[in-house]
Amino acid sequence: MNFETENLEFKLQVTDDIYKEVIAFANTDGGTIYIGIDDNGNAVGIDNVDETYTRITNGIRDAIQPDVTMFIRYTLQDNKVVKITVGEGSSKPYYLKSKGLKPSGVYVRQGASSAQASPEQIRQMIKDSDGDNFEDARSLEQELTFDSAQAAFRRYGVEFSPEKYRALGITQNGIFTNLALLLSDQCMHTTKIAVFKDEFCTEFRDSKEFGGSILKQFEDSVNYLALCNKTTSTIKGVVRIDKQDYPEEAIREALLNALVHRDYSFSGSIIINVNESKMEFISLGGLLPGLSPEDIRIGVSQPRNKKLAEVFHRLRLIESYGTGIRRIFKLYENFPVQPSIEVTANAFKIVLPNMNSNNAEETVKATLAVTPQMQTVLDFIEKNGQITDSEVQKLLDVKSTRTYTLMKEMEKDGLITIVGRGKGKKYVKKISDTPTSLYRQSIRYEQCHPHNL
Repeated sequence: MNFETENLEFKLQVTDDIYKEVIAFANTDGGTIYIGIDDNGNAVGIDNVDETYTRITNGIRDAIQPDVTMFIRYTLQDNKVVKITVGEGSSKPYYLKSKGLKPSGVYVRQGASSAQASPEQIRQMIKDSDGDNFEDARSLEQELTFDSAQAAFRRYGVEFSPEKYRALGITQNGIFTNLALLLSDQCMHTTKIAVFKDEFCTEFRDSKEFGGSILKQFEDSVNYLALCNKTTSTIKGVVRIDKQDYPEEAIREALLNALVHRDYSFSGSIIINVNESKMEFISLGGLLPGLSPEDIRIGVSQPRNKKLAEVFHRLRLIESYGTGIRRIFKLYENFPVQPSIEVTANAFKIVLPNMNSNNAEETVKATLAVTPQMQTVLDFIEKNGQITDSEVQKLLDVKSTRTYTLMKEMEKDGLITIVGRGKGKKYVKKISDTPTSLYRQSIRYEQCHPHNL
């Protein structure tokens, strides 16, 4: 016992550094500290054993969080040296109460010395101790305020006070969780909204970034998106009809879905893109294992952030789990262009079509122009690649005059192309290189063949 190692530390007398050594051992693999031995391993001893012993035990209990005392044993050697045996703790990271859960307060053992832990080491210790559930894990930031959250709870008539923190999941053993961080004014996650001039979202018209409490981000984003939701008016006779680009409730539900279900272990922002034809909501974090986009559409829900969802539920911002996406599709029930969902391993996107866009109007017109007889012909061509006059007559049970009129009308509408003349004449599907025509064909085919998607 003549030199210090990664598991052995000598102290000639008690100083505040003793707490750093205890923290470092508890955060690493444990170790032993001797008080009353110099750096060369010589037992010098301490003058007042009782006073020193009391100071050590009380100081370790009061200066270190979480409580580490259950992993510590004290013994007295030759009535002049105090031996402190520190076991590896189970609630890492341990830290100086005066410094907080940050690098200046967290220490780890590196060789024969104790060093400040890096933010990455702290995060890993929290993950190892608390598990992968982000909202239940201890927040790295403990200096939190809740002005926006208090205002939101007050506005919705729900009590929000320190006495309620534990029930909400904001604190665990007196320590703020990541859920607290999300609701706090110090939340570092943001919501970015960009308005574009073009359909391909390359030319900006305006952009905003909202930060702070998730509850504040929700309200700020809803208010800004309301400004982007234009109203188109039409006059029918003496009646004026106003129609918004997007159902307000659809915007609200898509935004809530992005905020409540995103994976906050990623540092990126929620992205909302708006252009003349659509509004898209992109949040980090794909679907939880076992779920598919179709499951989401029919109302199956497995919240990634259950306690955050419960907060929004308490505020009556969401009615019940799984109803938001279903409600969005219900709002578009009689509209020919439906919302769409795209999912990757790490992202979720829902797209709301603009009900007043030119593309939507063209789709409506195209859909209304396709009669049942026309659709029967199109289905036949889709299956067989072409159709002749005689096949049309047999398929529809019509005479040659009606066949001629029908096929001419379909050609005029851009639905088919006539190939050949006389007895060799046949009709094939119209292939156009214009984006609008391709879009109309795609929509028409999806509506008629949903089982192929």
